Amino acid sequence: MRVLFAGGGTAGHINPALAIAGYLREKEPDTEILYVGNKGGMEERLVPAAGFAFRSVRISGFQRKLSLQNLKRNAQTLVRVVTSTRQARKIIREFQPDICVGTGGYVSGPVIREAMKLGVPAVIHEQNAYPGITNKMLAKKASRVMLAVADAQQHFDRGARCVLTGNPVRQELLRADREDSRRLLGLDARPLILSFGGSLGARSINEAVADLLVRSARTGKYQHIHGYGQYSKWMPALLKEKGLDLEEYPFISLREYIDNMPQCMAAADLVICRAGAITLSELQAQGKGSILIPSPNVAENHQYHNAMALVNRGAAVLIEEKDLTGELLWQKVEEIFSRPGGARELGRHAAEMSISDACPRIVKVMHQVLRESKNAR
Repeated sequence: MRVLFAGGGTAGHINPALAIAGYLREKEPDTEILYVGNKGGMEERLVPAAGFAFRSVRISGFQRKLSLQNLKRNAQTLVRVVTSTRQARKIIREFQPDICVGTGGYVSGPVIREAMKLGVPAVIHEQNAYPGITNKMLAKKASRVMLAVADAQQHFDRGARCVLTGNPVRQELLRADREDSRRLLGLDARPLILSFGGSLGARSINEAVADLLVRSARTGKYQHIHGYGQYSKWMPALLKEKGLDLEEYPFISLREYIDNMPQCMAAADLVICRAGAITLSELQAQGKGSILIPSPNVAENHQYHNAMALVNRGAAVLIEEKDLTGELLWQKVEEIFSRPGGARELGRHAAEMSISDACPRIVKVMHQVLRESKNAR
């Protein structure tokens, strides 16, 4: 089988494609894989590092706010729509895939669209509860629309052939054990709070968590691991200004980047984080209750919709960024832990949403589409 993947722009579009490709490489080693991404996108680095062949096209998105600079950008995008279509057609004809898989982002648009025009079966995977524009456009003619969250189906056209597959989750996270992880981290019996705002960091989350850490140190109620991110190196100094000397509180761990996330998440009793699709799938896989603070700076406000899919099922608590304060965050933490089994109940509902066999489901759909395509010839 020859499989062409297309997706990029963010890790949320790239990592699912890499997870599926990695599963195929392990289970069906004769599969030939080509990944098509955006020139200059992070996929240009991540895909070859994962050991897969990579080709690029150049595409960008349209800017919605009116300004002279955005008008110029949109004119450039119009040109790139034409050139990327030609580039995609050339790559598809040269590689001759049996099936194409789109995981979202601008780059999947011209690639998957051209594949369908050339008669190549194509499936798309939507990671979020509210679909992106590219996937909504492609869904009308795709052989299958694979959903991570059942709630997403209501946002597609009725004719879209949707199937629930879940989001691919890293095997090391699925295998991480709570008790082993807590022992390796040197934790005691007190609850562990894990918090982070992404690898780059989120100022609003860091400022609120700083207040939470001060209260946590003062009361000694909770152990805490917090990742503040690349762009928030000011946070240790902020804690010192607030009178918190971390050397006096070994049960509080402050890190720029959490490089043992599977272990930390397995050990946690409560997680405070954004509402990116892959992160939420990991919370569900580990059965972790959470306080979710969706980023307001994403297309279609999709993190809010992702968060509400958990909130509506009793698996998480929501704080919108506009309402976020250290006081409110502490109040929500206290409310959760003051209820008997409160954190465990959130985690149980999260686990009920988990789909731990997403990759096998996705590959099964791909084979079904291939059989249908061959029978239709």
